Amino acid sequence: MLQLVNWLKSSTSTIVLTGAGMSTESGIPDFRSQSGWWNKIDPRTVATVEALENHYALFHDFYSYRIQSLEKYTPHEGHYILGQWENKGVLDCVATQNVDGFHQLAGNRKVNELHGTIKTIRCHSCNQPATLSEFLNKEVCKHCSGKLRPNVVLFGETLPEHSWMDSLNRIRRADLVIVIGTSLEIYPVSQLPVMTEGKKVYVNLDIHDHARFDLMIKGKAKEILKLVNNIL
Repeated sequence: MLQLVNWLKSSTSTIVLTGAGMSTESGIPDFRSQSGWWNKIDPRTVATVEALENHYALFHDFYSYRIQSLEKYTPHEGHYILGQWENKGVLDCVATQNVDGFHQLAGNRKVNELHGTIKTIRCHSCNQPATLSEFLNKEVCKHCSGKLRPNVVLFGETLPEHSWMDSLNRIRRADLVIVIGTSLEIYPVSQLPVMTEGKKVYVNLDIHDHARFDLMIKGKAKEILKLVNNIL
């Protein structure tokens, strides 16, 4: 823990990369644990372009449930600590695989949403924006009558170019990259940590043999961030 604090203090550019483990402590189910979404619903049948185009009722039910479920949850203390770090100049940017928008709610201004956001809606056909209520009410696009969808990255789609390139460039220049709450199983985000020549820290409840990291800390995101922040 002290090693991470020392690296934070000496770093001139620190990037944090977060995954589902950052949000589960707010109560949001993750996608890979025994109690996660993916155990209950096969993502290959729901979170795909094929499902959107050919099984829209299933697609719509799944994402409507996710959108409405988010109303029950709020950012936890760990999110707010990262917001404070950015405000104090300790943290440059958060790159996240999460689509819940909690980093922004907790005060982070520079957030790259690598897998998009579930907070906004667009037409799948013409890309014109729509409202959450229009999606939840099963309305069609006002411009072309196309199918509405959340601005999340579905399986098989490319990542948002700006978020990806900005994250990649920042990580390449970083003195310190802290990866929190992700299994690093999803390509291409899994490749980001190896792109830096700076120090690499891995914080997760499940520690795998990630030889690429200089420091690995086993624990929950909120607890580790609180400990580090208290020392800092």
